[in-house]
Amino acid sequence: MRLSLFLSAIAILVGNALAGQVYYVPIKGTIDLGLPPFVERVVALAAKEQPQVIIFDINTFGGRLDGATRIKDAIMDATVPTVAFINRRAISAGALIALACERIVMTSGGTIGAATAVNLEGKKASEKVISYMREEMSSTAEARNRPRRIAEAMVDEDLTVPWVIIDGDTVKLDDVEGSKAGKLITLTTQKALALGIADDSHETLDDLLAAMDLGGVEIITFSPSWSERLVRFLTDPVVSSLLMSIGFMGLIFELRSPGFGVGGIIGVVALSLFFGASFMAELATVTEVLILLAGVILVLLEVFVIPGFGVAGISGIILMLWGMYNMLLSAYPMPEQIKGAFLGLNIGIIGAILAGIVMLRALLGSKFFKRNVPIGGLEFNVSVGLDSLLGSSGQTLTPCMPTGKADFAGRQVNITTRGEFLDEGATVVVLAVEGNTAIVRLDDQ
Repeated sequence: MRLSLFLSAIAILVGNALAGQVYYVPIKGTIDLGLPPFVERVVALAAKEQPQVIIFDINTFGGRLDGATRIKDAIMDATVPTVAFINRRAISAGALIALACERIVMTSGGTIGAATAVNLEGKKASEKVISYMREEMSSTAEARNRPRRIAEAMVDEDLTVPWVIIDGDTVKLDDVEGSKAGKLITLTTQKALALGIADDSHETLDDLLAAMDLGGVEIITFSPSWSERLVRFLTDPVVSSLLMSIGFMGLIFELRSPGFGVGGIIGVVALSLFFGASFMAELATVTEVLILLAGVILVLLEVFVIPGFGVAGISGIILMLWGMYNMLLSAYPMPEQIKGAFLGLNIGIIGAILAGIVMLRALLGSKFFKRNVPIGGLEFNVSVGLDSLLGSSGQTLTPCMPTGKADFAGRQVNITTRGEFLDEGATVVVLAVEGNTAIVRLDDQ
């Protein structure tokens, strides 16, 4: 009896504590693909814990449209009240996020608007993209009972908005720059209040909480976790292209050498980081995962099973390129995103080729290469020293599928069979030498 009373008291205290909590979520800087998982995590936690309100402290010039759309959807689905605290500016994609909140509060001197979409060169995007963004802004404003025509004019400068109806009254927009065709609408704090876009103005978070009768409540401040920060870093276009370059370079070096070594490990790690970040940012779908895995399997078959380099290796690389290209795109890619993904993929390929050339030049000029690879005339004779092994017998040090290593009188040599699979410890005979690799067969005697 006492235990049940104690647990009931604890439950009441916990419930009261949670009821007095406010979630504070800063949205600063560029809107990228690492930010939506952070916001979705906070909204999901709020659905369980039911705080009084989620306050989004917004100060951004915008960013990726697909990222902002995901954040907008998460906010619209929130089961607790949401407030956008525009702490200076909510421009472009930031305006869409602010409009998704139930209330908008701005600091003095704040701005909201200028939400037209631009391409990679900073120029106005295609009509398809503009139309999509215009309707996103319009439907979001309409869902929150805000003037949708003003939201549309924040995106499309070709629109004319001479007046709007606010609380049943007609309000002319003669003094609002952008109300006439040719300019986008961007509203200051006072104009946003007058036109029904913003609900209130406060300078600090404490002022806002006091106005909401939430003074003294516990403020839970959220920030991206280390994994979310890592995803934001890895999904940066420059970083993702660099990861692709390193991955391709590692695989290229691995395919040109027997066995599986440092090049393959570096390539797999780099591509795993690229793939993992894309998957966490929800750029990767099941189809793209299967395409990428099929490519990896074909490349591994080429390395470990099929002698030489042919159809399987080339097909695997093509499938991997196609899978990674699709991972650079969102679920509903715009033309500019398609162009950006194609550009990023090409940067990765070119970067891999250039890095490979630089590393090869550095290797050829190194003391290690000159000491271990004799040079005769204009040709490199990397088989010098292995010719003496012709007809010799040795023991395999690793399984051969069909490549591996073997020991010949204390000398470790890269070997390859003619297609046979050999276990570790098998006795082999050298039939021929190609480059720095001995061609062997199983010693039947």
